[in-house]
Amino acid sequence: MNHGTILVVDDEAGIRQQLSAILADEGYVVQAVASGEEAFAALAHEIFDLVLLDIWLPGADGIEVLRQLRASGMNVPVVMVSGAASAEVAVRAVREGAHDFLEKPLALDRVLVTVANALALGRMQRRLAMDGETPPMLTGSSPAVMELRRQILLAAPSESRVLITGPNGAGKEVVARLLHQHSRRATGPWVAVNCAAIPVELIESELFGHLKGAFTGAVESRRGRLELADGGTLFLDEVGDMSLLTQAKLLRVLQESCFTRVGGAQEVRVDVRVVAATNMSLEAEIAAGRFRQDLYFRLNVIPLRVPALRERRADVPLLAAEFMRALAAAVGVPPKRFSDEALARLQEHHWPGNVRELHNLVERLLIMAPTDEIRGVDVTPHLPVGTPSPGLELLPLKAARARFEREYIESVLASTNGNMSRAARVLGLERSHLYRKLRSLGR
Repeated sequence: MNHGTILVVDDEAGIRQQLSAILADEGYVVQAVASGEEAFAALAHEIFDLVLLDIWLPGADGIEVLRQLRASGMNVPVVMVSGAASAEVAVRAVREGAHDFLEKPLALDRVLVTVANALALGRMQRRLAMDGETPPMLTGSSPAVMELRRQILLAAPSESRVLITGPNGAGKEVVARLLHQHSRRATGPWVAVNCAAIPVELIESELFGHLKGAFTGAVESRRGRLELADGGTLFLDEVGDMSLLTQAKLLRVLQESCFTRVGGAQEVRVDVRVVAATNMSLEAEIAAGRFRQDLYFRLNVIPLRVPALRERRADVPLLAAEFMRALAAAVGVPPKRFSDEALARLQEHHWPGNVRELHNLVERLLIMAPTDEIRGVDVTPHLPVGTPSPGLELLPLKAARARFEREYIESVLASTNGNMSRAARVLGLERSHLYRKLRSLGR
């Protein structure tokens, strides 16, 4: 069975042979070439589902090949392969549209997982492009994001309910959409309800629908979101804001897969997977009598936590580059570059508004920064001054210093994909010293 067609571009014959053998054994159709020029020739005569592209190539390097691919309108997913990719190169590649990285020497499990994820993304992009939708993206290479991606891929194919927690603006809806897109219900409807944005007196009508005349203003009968989501996924955002009465009715739906419309008596049966999200502690809401414990247990079959952006600062350059590219394309202008100083300033920020705050700032900088390169002086006026991280402001100096060292070392490790030797070089430490430092910091 052909699971996909893959183009391998690498000037090392051994790598071409290794990747071709690994992928062919898994059922992929593989073509391997040694240069960018040969890659373009192959792409002119064949449709590929994925390109594995070495960064260091004779002639045009991998970044330039990637840039030309995107400029030509080819949206095939690209995974970069490199033995010495720096964080700067990673940011450049993401800015040009790379999906992920593979580091040499190649690890079999890592290759297969990365290829499977990239192919799944490609299938999703093609289907959503036909529907006129933008595919959800969970950008980042930090340990927290890599683990969250792994959990999503494990949870998505099941029919189990998922409860997503995390602060506002962290990307809970992105996670919910990825669960849907990787599920068996991906071809079914995706319906989202923001429970906090709908007045209490209307939330039941929104969820269950109503009959004409059921209440003042009900001038016609209407199907609710549950009915519209039949065969697909219903996303209940900010579920902690739902009233106790509505919670009781939702509990019945989860138990019996049926409900009645407001003002009606006939039961409506639905086949819906429910994914819920909240920024509250539902345990605290239960203790306060504002949330039903039985509903909590029904929703919290698979818990997923989305980390705050301050917990994955190593991902800030990748996110900033992705937002810049997308926002510039949306308005038809060239993307601006971030200087190292600007990226450092962004990584220092606490990000109380999380990923949403970063997105808004990048949009502001695209419009307001005076040159094609965004500098530190361009960023600083748009960030609060003198606001310490809540986790540090009440700590003794020694504890604060240790916490900063741990977070900074973890950021460097994330940017080197966990390569201890490269991280030690970046930090100016001996490898053995880095190990001792990590142990002393409790990592």
